[in-house]
Amino acid sequence: MEEKLRQNPSNCIKIVLFGPESTGKTTLSKQLAAHYGTQLVGEYMREYLQDKWDAKKEVCVYDDLLPIAEGQMRLENEAAQKTNTILVCDTNLLELKVYGEFYYEGEIPKALDKISLENVYDLYLLTYIDVPWVQDDLRDLPHQREEMFLRFKECLDIYGLKYVILKGDNTTRFNKAIQSIEQLIKTKK
Repeated sequence: MEEKLRQNPSNCIKIVLFGPESTGKTTLSKQLAAHYGTQLVGEYMREYLQDKWDAKKEVCVYDDLLPIAEGQMRLENEAAQKTNTILVCDTNLLELKVYGEFYYEGEIPKALDKISLENVYDLYLLTYIDVPWVQDDLRDLPHQREEMFLRFKECLDIYGLKYVILKGDNTTRFNKAIQSIEQLIKTKK
């Protein structure tokens, strides 16, 4: 089980968009991947849960966490094999951990808890809640945006992970993300 959740070795710089729902992660991750002409790892959880909702009008349950985690890592490992430069991830297992702990009263599968902290990313781009909320079938926390942002930030702080908070309009966020990534690239040379 744990092996399906682990990152395969790679030489790329891994950037992950991180933060609450409806804060522009998908938009920005697509822009960054296009800017760098590199691989984008989409959000498997959204695909998985949208299919579940469309088929049966069912929401996420605890037993969905490991299949979602496995699907996310499969996508990431496949994309990492296709690049030696930068890999842009719309999400990662640590985000699933934060949501899982919120929805399931702090309880998540042990394998997810362990591996979400072992997988390594070079930079987290933490998206702030200053963009308009967009409702869809899966989003359900419009009145808890600040609480969720603080949970995501606290997670990064607790584990000492390198991150940059992205605020402002889309252009401002994009420019700050590029600046942060370029700085990271210089330190990696």
